[in-house]
Amino acid sequence: MADLDAEQRGIAQTIATRLWNSRWLLAAGVVAVVVVYALAGISAYVVLAALLLLLAAATLPAVGTGQSAESGAAIEAIGLQRLSGEYLAAAVADPLIIFDRTATIVHANAAAFAAFGGIAPGMSLSLKFRAPEMQALLDGVLSGDLASDVVDYTEKLPVERAYRVSASSVGHATDLYVLVFKDQSEARRIDRMRADFIANASHELRTPLASIAGFIETLRGPARNDPAARDQFLQIMQSQTGRMARLIDDLLSLSRLEMKPYLKPGTEVDLRETVDSVIDSLGPLARENSVAIERDYADGPLDVPGDRDELFQVFENLLENACKYGQSGGRVVVSIARSDAGSESGIDVTIRDFGPGIPEEHIPRITERFYRVDVETSRTQKGTGLGLSIVKHILTRHNARLSIKSEVGQGAAFSVHLPTH
Repeated sequence: MADLDAEQRGIAQTIATRLWNSRWLLAAGVVAVVVVYALAGISAYVVLAALLLLLAAATLPAVGTGQSAESGAAIEAIGLQRLSGEYLAAAVADPLIIFDRTATIVHANAAAFAAFGGIAPGMSLSLKFRAPEMQALLDGVLSGDLASDVVDYTEKLPVERAYRVSASSVGHATDLYVLVFKDQSEARRIDRMRADFIANASHELRTPLASIAGFIETLRGPARNDPAARDQFLQIMQSQTGRMARLIDDLLSLSRLEMKPYLKPGTEVDLRETVDSVIDSLGPLARENSVAIERDYADGPLDVPGDRDELFQVFENLLENACKYGQSGGRVVVSIARSDAGSESGIDVTIRDFGPGIPEEHIPRITERFYRVDVETSRTQKGTGLGLSIVKHILTRHNARLSIKSEVGQGAAFSVHLPTH
């Protein structure tokens, strides 16, 4: 009964407020009705009806607006009530676990099941996550000393994954808590790659710099007046500066490729003409290494979408490696063939040498930056360790792929599959 009286008082107060806010419009309406009554001589009942309509016009919109706002608030409240914790947890892409004051799992979303497996409501978190940092996280939040906390945690099985784990209470006085696992594995892998890259690049530059510095010191000292030693040292210094220049050029090439990962479509490349140009440009190197380059091309047009300069660089790197590292075989075969395999149809360019070959365990890593099968041989052949990394980046831009087949003592074959559409 009291609630009903309060509601009635609220409605009356709202109507009074709306009448006060509309007082000038209402007064103007009353004056207009009185003037019409005086001049036209209409019935008093008509005047009374007109005044009642004015009152209704002043109050009904106000009451209607209030009811609309109250209705919207009611709908919103009902909608929020329907959003249970389970639905909210399912909407989170990261692994999420809800637990109670005894560190018992109440609910885990699908991402948590996929990441950790073997978890279910009723299981103890302390038994599932035994790492000291996780135990300390749970203890800190459950004791009430910390409203929320974050730790780094590494899950070893089935594969190693690194997580940034946050724990916090849910609401007020619910005795429920939540763990959210942010996967940091990819970010850490990139950080390690960046650190390795900087370390390797620094090492590759520091070695020739140290050599040059040593020869300069010798030329300014003991070999100051020794023409033969001076000529020898200057020749070595020129070789070392050339090595650094090649390394810097390759680093800049990689940087440019990473800045533009996607190839603009629209241009066609004639593979026959491009590969012939590569063979002609490397003719002196082949003769220097006593290697004969043989051609085996398919008939007809051999065009693919792509960037000619970048594809030229791909085939130049592959053929240069074949001439340098496969020179003991005496020949290199460059073949171009069509590949018709349904959606994978395209053109294959294969560069095969008959040298010592590549041990199988090295093949998966051979396109990594600065990775070398034989460090001394690579440096003797003036390699930077970046050539195949550049090849991989260019082929990725062309939606192409590189396959490597090799047997020790039988040589190696590097095949580039380029799509024709």
